[in-house]
Amino acid sequence: MRNALTIDVEDYFHVEAFSEVIGRREWPDYPSRVEKNTLLILDLLGTKNVKATFFVLGWVAKRFPALVKNIAQQGHEVASHGLSHRLVYAQTPQEFRSEARESKEILEDLAQQPVIGYRAATYSITKSSLWALDILAEEGFRYDSSIFPVRHDKYGIPHAKTTPHTLKTENGNSLIEYPLSVLPLGGFNVPIAGGGYFRFFPYRFTKWALTQLNRDGDPFVFYLHPWELDPDQPRIRNATALSQFRHYLNLDKCLDRLVKLIDDFSFAPMYEILNQGDLLETSTAPIAPMP
Repeated sequence: MRNALTIDVEDYFHVEAFSEVIGRREWPDYPSRVEKNTLLILDLLGTKNVKATFFVLGWVAKRFPALVKNIAQQGHEVASHGLSHRLVYAQTPQEFRSEARESKEILEDLAQQPVIGYRAATYSITKSSLWALDILAEEGFRYDSSIFPVRHDKYGIPHAKTTPHTLKTENGNSLIEYPLSVLPLGGFNVPIAGGGYFRFFPYRFTKWALTQLNRDGDPFVFYLHPWELDPDQPRIRNATALSQFRHYLNLDKCLDRLVKLIDDFSFAPMYEILNQGDLLETSTAPIAPMP
């Protein structure tokens, strides 16, 4: 079974965990490592002949336009990770619409392909920001992958549907939602979709959990950030102990684990997984990023 491989293209200083100690105006003062780390992922995927979806932050696209072109030229899907990595529920609807539109336009111009997918910073489409789904549909996005069916201090809709589906927004628009993968265990949804959870859990548990989803006939979505493969990145020492733990845990093990994951499972871009119409509750026109 093919699963969705996704990369959230952002730098180490963009993460919400450091937002209280690094202001957006300070971002240019930090040495960027996102281009180098993303190229490492591109080289790995090229060696393994695997295609993925890259959710690119607009801030990154503006500063590294050649990187976005490179992603597209290598046959990967380019999708939007928003513009400024602001939490959706911290924006007004007008601000969110403006950022979603601008990021889409930037990425489409660079990639020369329609950008149909969106993922919110820190998965911040929650019960308080479901209004964002209408805006995404109205701005021409075909699918969203922002809802995490877990309990967390920054994100999550614990009882949200856990498999890809077509939903009706509050204003009656249709949008495909591809939630981040979880495994129901003991009455709880255990997050197994990637990122910090991929670094926290032993690889044997991750492999077992993801295999359970495939055995049940469900493709999973896996995500990773380029900075998670970079143990030599600068340390943000004035962040809280919890934030440092979440960010720096097992960075030195992540690349080897990613190689194992790619070898152990079959992957494709998110739009290809969604094109398998039997995954959707409501039939939709085929999704494709290329004109």
